[in-house]
Amino acid sequence: MGKHVIVGAGQVGVHLAERLTGRGHDVAVVTRSGSGPDGVERIAADVADRGRLTEIAKGADALYNCVNPRYHRWARDWPPMAASFLGAAEDTGAALVTLSCLYGYGPVDGPMTEDLPLAATGTKGRVRAGMWRDALAAHRAGRVRVTELRGSDYYGPRSSDQAYIGEVRFVKPLLAGKRVFYMSDPSVPHAWTYLPDVAEALAIAGTDERALGRAWHVPTAPAVSTLHVAERLCEIAGAPAPRVHELPRPVFNALGLVSPMLKELRETRYQFDKPYILDSSAFESTFGMRPTPMDDALETIVAAYRNSERAGN
Repeated sequence: MGKHVIVGAGQVGVHLAERLTGRGHDVAVVTRSGSGPDGVERIAADVADRGRLTEIAKGADALYNCVNPRYHRWARDWPPMAASFLGAAEDTGAALVTLSCLYGYGPVDGPMTEDLPLAATGTKGRVRAGMWRDALAAHRAGRVRVTELRGSDYYGPRSSDQAYIGEVRFVKPLLAGKRVFYMSDPSVPHAWTYLPDVAEALAIAGTDERALGRAWHVPTAPAVSTLHVAERLCEIAGAPAPRVHELPRPVFNALGLVSPMLKELRETRYQFDKPYILDSSAFESTFGMRPTPMDDALETIVAAYRNSERAGN
């Protein structure tokens, strides 16, 4: 078994740590505060410090970038952290496995595949595209070994309060019979990536040399509308019929004046205004991993919700 270093203990990092420890690997989780799940080595560090990250990653088989700065800080925070990750991977020989997103493609007509150009014109998309170009160039120069996994919007157990159909914004209010406001037309199909599938794909990528040298899409079930997700969630839970309403555009824009997060979402709202389709067949066929069916995922989410309610959370 190997040593694996995960940077970030958010909605993905915790799932990944559990996957890797469950397979017998030694796992270290790095955060600024030193937080992290049980059963791993927890380390406090500034990941923009290349020397410190190199020290932590010595002897590691894989170094996972599961960091996600606040949207309005991407242009400032990502460049030094990305440089530190590349430097630490070069200094230690650890494979660098980066968790990314689909912003780099920009608006796309039709299903997204990994061979599409990284043509984003928005700030966040250009930041992520630049990070991958730098990493791939270093890989091709023989300095590092890298791969990148890209998923769509996340949902699932222990999702963060930023997840559009996550536990906080979506699951808990709907199952309590409350209204949910959605930033766009809830009847538009959208690709949703299940958090345990993200962790599984990362664990595969960090332990299989075939993943290196290219980007992959995380196995993701066929796109469905937000309204469909809400209806199936409530049917499975035996909850009242869902009430999902589109947030009027003027209200959305006005909220951006007081919320940095909502202001930044103007750049990526195109993802929700028309069908947003992800093709993950390359990873699925290469590694034999299939996405979790939506209904199976929702049953797990409902069970987690009920356990949380019984625990008084």
